[in-house]
Amino acid sequence: MSWPNFGDTRVRSRIGRQLDAALDGHGIILMRLAFRAIPEYDLRVADVGYITRERWKQINDEDYFLGAPDLIVEVLSPATTPIEVSEKIGLCLENGCREFWVVDRHLRQITVSTPDGLTRTYRSGESIPLALAENQPLRVDSVFVDKARDGIV
Repeated sequence: MSWPNFGDTRVRSRIGRQLDAALDGHGIILMRLAFRAIPEYDLRVADVGYITRERWKQINDEDYFLGAPDLIVEVLSPATTPIEVSEKIGLCLENGCREFWVVDRHLRQITVSTPDGLTRTYRSGESIPLALAENQPLRVDSVFVDKARDGIV
């Protein structure tokens, strides 16, 4: 496992904060959430993971989260291969994940996959309806850092 560069870290942080605000009261958002989609499988890590309060209460503090988080956000990095991402999406959607997001900060797009086999890519100028928050919209552009827009010199 490699560590994210600073640009990837900022995107993860922005997504985590925005999801936390949108899903407030419905569950818990964690960065770098370790989990086992199936108990006998290797440990996996969600860049950003969301777990409903009901499932949160069932976690054994002396173990890892068992099953896939309800929402997983994977921020692509140079170390991530398409095969790894595809396998992780399939594994997670088959074991409890309700939405799997793949974020490409270079293309400024977010691809959302669901267990029913649907996949949609949201691009700059579009909003993702947050199914876990009564379809409240999350603007794609809001998760990507724009130094000029954000007043960063």
